Amino acid sequence: MGGRRGGLGTALADLTFATGAAVGFAVFNDLVERIAVPLGLIGGAFLMVLAWNGWPRGQGGEPSPAKIPEARGLWRTTFVTYGLTITNPPTILLFAAIFAGLGLAQTGSGLAIVALVAGVFLGSIGWWAFLSGLVAALHHRLPPAFALWTARVSSLTMAGFGLWAFASIF
Repeated sequence: MGGRRGGLGTALADLTFATGAAVGFAVFNDLVERIAVPLGLIGGAFLMVLAWNGWPRGQGGEPSPAKIPEARGLWRTTFVTYGLTITNPPTILLFAAIFAGLGLAQTGSGLAIVALVAGVFLGSIGWWAFLSGLVAALHHRLPPAFALWTARVSSLTMAGFGLWAFASIF
């Protein structure tokens, strides 16, 4: 359930980006450029904290005994994942490039833009529902070492993206 909740925050951030790109490419791009440094610092720091907290700390490299994760409310999880996704300035540039590549900047009708923005949201939420369902279906079939290595790789990846966010500022 937590994965789907996190997916909702990400999908809402994607919806925000898509709407911003659809509404005003130049205005939104200027805004992103002005706030890129604070967003990069916040996003990079948040990724580093997530990487630190996600690193497995079992005995001798063995996975810690399974514990029930802390239950988080829908709104809290959605807010956290929304904040993480929205602090990634390159994402808006990706949406702007996609919309421009599709010709929506010059010729996009209102209906086409609404359909594309809705498609972005539905595609994003569908992707997270698929991933959550896949993990729910497979998690009992995988060895405990898989979870340990997945946590390690995920933490290292988040730390790498956090460092990249810091480096891209300077």
